Amino acid sequence: MPATNEQQNIAQAFLAARQKKTPLTSYPGTMPASMAEAYAIQDAAIASDGRRVGGWKVGRIAPELVGAYGDNRLTGPVFSDEIFDGSAGQRPIMPVYADGFAAAEAEVLLCLGDVGTRDYDLESVKDCIIEVRTGIEIASSPFPAINQHGPAVTASDYGNNKGLILGPAISGWRDADLIRMPVEFFVDDAPVGAATMETMLDGPFGSALFLIRTLRARGIAIAPGTWVSTGAITGIHEIRPGQRGDALFDGKIRVGCAVTG
Repeated sequence: MPATNEQQNIAQAFLAARQKKTPLTSYPGTMPASMAEAYAIQDAAIASDGRRVGGWKVGRIAPELVGAYGDNRLTGPVFSDEIFDGSAGQRPIMPVYADGFAAAEAEVLLCLGDVGTRDYDLESVKDCIIEVRTGIEIASSPFPAINQHGPAVTASDYGNNKGLILGPAISGWRDADLIRMPVEFFVDDAPVGAATMETMLDGPFGSALFLIRTLRARGIAIAPGTWVSTGAITGIHEIRPGQRGDALFDGKIRVGCAVTG
């Protein structure tokens, strides 16, 4: 849906706050009441931002809110200049909004090839995936309360995304039991979460299906090489400038980052 004048103003307010690195103490307008309204704000911001989108984050909508918002996931753009390689032991330095919200999440990352126009199911969607990696999503917004007002508010500011770290690839992913792979997360070497992808609805490939459906409905083309950050596995772990985040997959594949303000 086209953005209204107020939705355009909200998009501009978030964009200015992100560019100037200034906090928003309150939501800059009427909060969106639906995902369609949220994506109208998001689309207006993407158009004004002008940077190339290199991927999309996918997040879960709480079960008790699915009926009200009509879906069980949300999405937001990941810009190409905020995607960093951490596959060879590098620890990228990831900026966050120190006076806003900031968190790090262990995620499985899917790289899409040619998606085309065909319909997919949970098995066939693997045909358009060319690589699977471990990774970390950095969630950050200049609005500190972004996650306290429901998924539409979260989606309206780029889905609360501020970057992505591409960790080592998962070799043999087609035959691997990804759903049961143990994943742990650490902040400054202290364990803060552990889980498997069994908690992620229909798993990472379900996130890919959701994204393809949602972007097609919004008229957004999916370029080959697009990354999909498929959802937090061990939780949303708040993190502050000066701290380090590390994710450990299958007890042996590690990806990390350092956070700065």
